[in-house]
Amino acid sequence: MSITVYSKPACVQCTATTRALLAKGLSFKVVDLTVDDAAFERVQALGYRQAPVVVAGESHWAGFRPDKINTLV
Repeated sequence: MSITVYSKPACVQCTATTRALLAKGLSFKVVDLTVDDAAFERVQALGYRQAPVVVAGESHWAGFRPDKINTLV
């Protein structure tokens, strides 16, 4: 399963999310929403207005969600 974290600089929830993914040993890609306009539009199209947005396979969510991260294998 591919995991992408759409993030912004100096975002506490973004940092917490990437640290939790690393702690679980999961590989993921980080996309900076402040420099990638297409990614920003993609996140908005999903209905999100805050970072981070995590897309993991068919699932996606916004914010630091340890409950969702714990379901990832």
